[in-house]
Amino acid sequence: MKRIALSGGIGSGKSAVTAYLRSRHFTVVDADEIAHQQAQGDSPVVAALVDAFGAGILRDGVFDRAFLAQLVFASEVNRARLNAITHGPIGREMRRQIDEAEGSAVFVAIPLFRPEHRSLGLDEVWMILTDPSLALERLVEQRGMTPADARARIDAQESNDERRSHADLILDNNASLEGLLTQVDQALLDRGLS
Repeated sequence: MKRIALSGGIGSGKSAVTAYLRSRHFTVVDADEIAHQQAQGDSPVVAALVDAFGAGILRDGVFDRAFLAQLVFASEVNRARLNAITHGPIGREMRRQIDEAEGSAVFVAIPLFRPEHRSLGLDEVWMILTDPSLALERLVEQRGMTPADARARIDAQESNDERRSHADLILDNNASLEGLLTQVDQALLDRGLS
């Protein structure tokens, strides 16, 4: 079974591609979904986050991701603290799901791909690239972010040049969703996965 990472910056179209892959009956292990699951209820991750960032990250006893995101994207120190708490549990759950996957391929959605993610036994990294100005426009129009918040999130991530250095395959998403999915279909066909 092929293990293929799917990555790209915020607003690049990862969610659209993972939804499409699922509609094609591929298994998708999504780091963001796992992070959401890890930060629910009275999990050890939530307890560690409250210890690190204070009870203000809870609203009526429920983890407030939006508030924590404001803290994290405004400070490199806070981002490092968050990563130190969450990366281990998320990585272990990702590995478990990858190891249990069945079929011809499993796609591993990793928003912020790093070379150390190759330790998950990945065969390839598919990187979705979008011009930062277009990503900002999408975040404002489709997710309702303020331009300042969208810009802070984009600026906190790697550049497209850095992303290219990690990629085995580039998927360009500067045009239509249909064009992006056509590239996905071709990549699947080229690998005998369609």
